[in-house]
Amino acid sequence: MKTAKQQLGDFGENLIQKKFNCPKCKRSKTLKKLPPNFKCADIICDFCGYLAQVKTHNVKDISQFPKRVLGAAWGPQKERMDAGIYFPLYVVLKCEKKYSVFYLSSDLQTEEMFIKRKPLSSSAKRAGWQGYYFDGEIMKDLVTRLI
Repeated sequence: MKTAKQQLGDFGENLIQKKFNCPKCKRSKTLKKLPPNFKCADIICDFCGYLAQVKTHNVKDISQFPKRVLGAAWGPQKERMDAGIYFPLYVVLKCEKKYSVFYLSSDLQTEEMFIKRKPLSSSAKRAGWQGYYFDGEIMKDLVTRLI
C-alpha cells in the first residue's frame, strides 16, 4: 500500500501525463511516467526523449507558490548540477479537489534554488540519506502558471 506522500506524487505525475503535451516536440499523449525511484526525473516523452521532474505539494492556496518544495535525493541532483544538467520542473499544487500547475524550464534553474537538507539520523530507516528542497522564494518569479 502506498503512503499518502506517494499517492500525492502519483496524482501530480498522472495529471501532467494526462493534461499536457510534450513541451519539446508538442505531441499529445506522449508523456509517460518513469519507474519509481528513477533519479532526478519523473516523466519522459516516449517520442522525443524529453525528461522532466514533477513535484506535488499540498497547500491551502493553489495560487500562492510555496516557500519550499520538497525535492528528492541530494547526491544525484548535485552530480547533475556539477555537470550543468538541470531537468525542467512541473510543480503541482493541490488543495482538496482543486489544483494548479507551475512550470520552470531548465535554462532558468540555478544552483541556489537547490538547498540540501541535513542527512537522516543514524536511527532513521534510511540513515545517512540526504535530500534537498527547492527554494520557492527564488523560483516564484521564474515559474509560469500553466493551469
